[in-house]
Amino acid sequence: MTPREWLRERRPEAPASLLARMETLLGPESDLDETDLFTVLLDASARTLDDVIASPTAGRETALDLLAADAFATYAFEVSATAPERLTAHARRALRRLGRAGPRG
Repeated sequence: MTPREWLRERRPEAPASLLARMETLLGPESDLDETDLFTVLLDASARTLDDVIASPTAGRETALDLLAADAFATYAFEVSATAPERLTAHARRALRRLGRAGPRG
């Protein structure tokens, strides 16, 4: 299953504009297992958040991307919930990665 296929199967469905933006932000696609899917979704969240924060004019025009970053992180933890033994490690990884978002230097 690809990340896009997985996203399209979620219920309730994401709003069409949000789903379309998330599919664009995912980048290249391949078949994945659930372990890889957590990583893909977390990385998409972090990349999107980094881009929003780095935008010199982050405002209303970045709102959909900010919603996508949140949705990616939420979905990553939905995947993680299927393997509770990995939840703590996934949470720590997400805190480290998302905690680095923002201005550097």
